[in-house]
Amino acid sequence: MTSPGASRTARVQRETSESSIDLSLDLDGSGVSDIETSVPFYDHLLTAFAKHSLTDLTVRARGDLEIDVHHTVEDVGIVLGLAIREALGDKRGISRYGDALVPLDEALVQAVVDISGRPYLVHSGEPAGFEYHLIGGHFTGSMVRHVFEAITFNAGLTVHVTVLGGRDPHHIAEAEFKAFARAFRQAKAHDPLVTGVPSTKGAL
Repeated sequence: MTSPGASRTARVQRETSESSIDLSLDLDGSGVSDIETSVPFYDHLLTAFAKHSLTDLTVRARGDLEIDVHHTVEDVGIVLGLAIREALGDKRGISRYGDALVPLDEALVQAVVDISGRPYLVHSGEPAGFEYHLIGGHFTGSMVRHVFEAITFNAGLTVHVTVLGGRDPHHIAEAEFKAFARAFRQAKAHDPLVTGVPSTKGAL
């Protein structure tokens, strides 16, 4: 039960032959984060997510970076999604929907979130070649979509992320995470006008 006033926290640990992750979060925090994934640009993106979604987030991750950042980045996304799902609980009293339009200099991104219980991602608008760009020399642009796939599938979210403009890959990726964070912040918020679960089915 996670009615208004109840704690919405979670800690998830996951260990495989490719990565080891310990993640904890508080959905009703103030945006404080302590993140160490050994992938610097990913730390930057997750810090932005925590700050702009008002989610307290602690992450400790290590993985087979000698091969690629892929496993570590994607696996942290999986664990983040699992923790969000656990912390949301029965979803009583939440707003459920959120949307945001976020600029970062020349980049502009729209994100819409539905805490639906149905995993679905629509992700579009990144410029041609974005997926091949090494941001910071180590984080491939293609990983942005992988992270959103991992979060939405494991958290049970419906998410639309649309890049409306942008030239600099760093700005585009960061705007995507900030837009998602702001939309998620609205969706997870308790709405005093909502009684019970915001669904005609009675469950999300």
